[in-house]
Order: sequence, then C-alpha cells, then structure tokens
Amino acid sequence: MELRSVEELMDLLYACRGAWDTPDRSGDPVDLHDHALQTAALLRRSRPADKELQVAGLVHDIGHLLQPGDDAGHADHAADAVRALLGERVAHLVLLHIPAKRYLAASSPGRDLSAQSAVTLRTQGGPMSPTEAAAFERDPLADDAITLRQADDAAKVVGLDAGVLEDWRTVLGIVAARNSRLPNSRLGAVD
Repeated sequence: MELRSVEELMDLLYACRGAWDTPDRSGDPVDLHDHALQTAALLRRSRPADKELQVAGLVHDIGHLLQPGDDAGHADHAADAVRALLGERVAHLVLLHIPAKRYLAASSPGRDLSAQSAVTLRTQGGPMSPTEAAAFERDPLADDAITLRQADDAAKVVGLDAGVLEDWRTVLGIVAARNSRLPNSRLGAVD
C-alpha cells in the first residue's frame, strides 16, 4: 500500500486506535495509536527542529496495521507506505528502526527492552554481528535511527498523555509538501 495524501495517512493513524503490535494483544501494553503519539512526542522534545524524525516516530509502526503479525517485515511495510508521500529520509528512518534495535542490542547488551521487543528481536535477526554493526554505523542516518529507536523503546507507557493525533496533521502536511514525489494536488495538506 502506498499512501497518497496526508488525509489517507491520518485515516490510517486513526485506525491504529485499538490496534496492537500483536494480533492477540500479548505484546506491548499500549495500542499502536498511543505508541505512535508517545514516540513522536518524545522525539519532538529531544529534537524539536527535526520534523522528519518526529514524523518517522509517528508512522514507524503502521506496518503492524498494514500486515498484522509480520513483526520481521513491519518496518518494510511502513516505509513502503510512506515513501512517496513523506520522502526518502522518513522512509529510511522507519526502515532503520529495526536495525537500530539490533545494533543497540549488540552495542549495549544490558539495556532494557520490553518483553515483546525482546521476543521480536529474535525474529528480526538478533543482535548484530560486528560486521553488521560496522555497516550500520556507516549509514548517514544511523545516529537519527538510534534516537528514533530509543524513543520507540520508551514510548510504551499506559495512560501517558502525549497529546492528540490531530496536532500532527499540520506537521505531516509540512513534511509532505517538502518531500513528496506525488503531485501537490494529491497531498491533502492543511492550509
């Protein structure tokens, strides 16, 4: 699925309310909607000028909704869905949030992961080998991906008020207007 407008993306993000990272709800303690808002809010706080990073945090797990149960491929599905609308950097950051988890598991083996993240780490390839870690470090977006991953790991707090999804519509419109490969008339950006 390729998202063609901010409105389509907003509809998908609203559909994350009551949707979980595992079909049987045995995974993380917050739904995909709250997780997205928390991740984006943490990134807004730590990197207020980097709208693309914040948006990557907002959309990084929509692949769970697009292909339920595909933990290993959810980042690919999400990146493919947003690439044309939000640009290559956002898509690449979304794609890298899994390798960043594997990298951090290798470079900081004692760091805390949620129970679900520990389970999915195994299906996603486990901690990186030294060769994989060296390749990851050479990616120009590696540091930003690590920042996204750290926010992702922290954004699983039940009951945390991270704002409302509608607050992100304008930011999504700005990022889409700057980066989209779609005709402007299709973006659906807010005036």
